[in-house]
Amino acid sequence: MEDNRPLAGIRVLDFSRVFAGPLCTQQMADLGAEIIKVEHPERGDDTRAMRPPEIGDEATFFLAANRNKMSLALDFTKPEGAEIVHALAAKCDVLVENFRKSVMLRRNLNFEAIRDRHPHLIYCSVSAYGRSSPLADLPGYDPILQAESGLMSFSGEPGQDPLRHPLSIIDVYTSLYATQAVMGAILTRQRTGRGQFIDLALYDTALSVLTDIGSGYLNTGTEPVQRGNARGSSVPNGLFHTKTGPVYIAVGNPGLWKKFAEGVLERPELVTDPPFNTREGRIGNRDALNALISEAFAKETRDYWIEKIRGAGVPGGSVRTVAEALNAPETAARGMVATMPHPTIGDLRLVASPIKYSETPVADPVAPPLLGEHTDDVLRDLLDMGENEICALRDNGIIR
Repeated sequence: MEDNRPLAGIRVLDFSRVFAGPLCTQQMADLGAEIIKVEHPERGDDTRAMRPPEIGDEATFFLAANRNKMSLALDFTKPEGAEIVHALAAKCDVLVENFRKSVMLRRNLNFEAIRDRHPHLIYCSVSAYGRSSPLADLPGYDPILQAESGLMSFSGEPGQDPLRHPLSIIDVYTSLYATQAVMGAILTRQRTGRGQFIDLALYDTALSVLTDIGSGYLNTGTEPVQRGNARGSSVPNGLFHTKTGPVYIAVGNPGLWKKFAEGVLERPELVTDPPFNTREGRIGNRDALNALISEAFAKETRDYWIEKIRGAGVPGGSVRTVAEALNAPETAARGMVATMPHPTIGDLRLVASPIKYSETPVADPVAPPLLGEHTDDVLRDLLDMGENEICALRDNGIIR
């Protein structure tokens, strides 16, 4: 049966580790690409050791970004290992790496060194600052880029220390840009027959995440300020406590304000009477309006207010715990938690791909691989190596 998934027939040589790169290749795997994950023979991907939490001796950090991949445990710092890389590159469409600039350069595996030998290859480099940056060979993790991009400066409560986003949000955004960039390069290669270099920096991504905040500064010179859960351009917009837990509402325009005042608060006079009858009035009297809403919400339960908010057609929801969100009926209805067998864990549960195609569904999830689980398969099936040759590589410490 023909595989009609969007990236079926695309093979990726994946040197990435930690998060942004592995998330990128996981997204491509979900879309049908074949991913050969190259790992250090002894320690593997750094995230294999990032525990707790863990299950079945596997770090859940690693499990989050490596489903639907094969693991090749290979020491490519040795000449024999580097030649295996070249042999595989000849049979792959894409190479993804997220080392510091000097790492692939020292092995003569940087794009400039291999493009003549593999002109078809799309080479995606994910780094902290980008290959052309004066900081090109510095390491950098997600929270550092959140800090340096200005993203943290307006996060948190007014007058308190800036706060980083608790998730690796820049890694996640970078992975999305990387996947988009690779797919664009695949389409370009269909026309030109040639691969190209993709230079993707976490720093650049972090700047792009500034979106309307960045536009506001560039065009008005206005620095954003900390507002906690509030938003400067609309009121009410934030967290409010009920008898049984917090809710979040976002009333972003006059039509929603009318629905909220009349249908939720049952205070129609707020729509017509100053100071809350205009956007400017609501923003200028933010504290008074929030106090009015807080007083009302504190009188009833969260479920009561959610029913009224949704019934009125106002954007709002419960501030859920992770457990509440992952066990919610709408999560199940959308198939967003997938269960798959794992050799040491048993039933492994992971958040599924959010992509829903009508004609070309994403790949059925396969558990993230054990370190070196597919080494023999890759060398035998793709490079036609015999058992004696594979055993010799293992004896010499080239593979695991």
